[in-house]
Amino acid sequence: MNTKLKCLLLDDELPGLTYLKMLCEQIPELEIVKTCNDPEKLLSDFSNLDFDLLISDIEMPGIDGLHLAEKLQDKLVIFCTAYKEYAAEAFNIDAVDYITKPVKLERLQKAIAKALERFEKSDSSKKFIQLNTDKGKTLLYFNKIQYIKTAISDSRDKSVLLTDGSFLNLKNVKFDTLLNELPETDFCRVNKKEIVAVKAIKFFNHNEIVLHHLDENNKNTTLILSETYRSDFLKKVKI
Repeated sequence: MNTKLKCLLLDDELPGLTYLKMLCEQIPELEIVKTCNDPEKLLSDFSNLDFDLLISDIEMPGIDGLHLAEKLQDKLVIFCTAYKEYAAEAFNIDAVDYITKPVKLERLQKAIAKALERFEKSDSSKKFIQLNTDKGKTLLYFNKIQYIKTAISDSRDKSVLLTDGSFLNLKNVKFDTLLNELPETDFCRVNKKEIVAVKAIKFFNHNEIVLHHLDENNKNTTLILSETYRSDFLKKVKI
């Protein structure tokens, strides 16, 4: 595999940035394009930079890593931070991985392998599906989906929870139609009324699935894992 990821490194603390660069130089799949200790400067230079992956700290002055990543469109992002509490937010914006400091080479290599896999998949496969909604046609991007459920108002319709927390109402579409279009490794039906994106899962057990998403009561959304779909689901999430 000869693919190299063009990589930006961002950390406002120079010792951390130097250490991260030293680790990345030991990973053959990476080509370091730029190192930076100022997130606002990096954002201003963004349009002039050719890169595939950003490896970034989160808590930084000016603009934090989460908000910066949201502005980088479809670029891959790995977070390296001393703080564990931002993990849910990181995966809600579709981060490739979340590493807590101190960063170790083996852990970083695993994250890079994930990034490379996603990069090669996105480079060669369909990224969205065109569907009818109650407001007209939409391009539903696969990486923006957290889960899909039968709409309460009409069982022929489906309601999609997006990564920004909003819902989209799809008109007159069957689950089988959606499953035929969605990337098979990234989505799984969990019961008669719901499909979940694997990346959206925080915890699961034999009977239920807990998502990173928080509902209006600030509680994690929980889905039932039915017996009919349990075996297929467990195969999808098996490490």
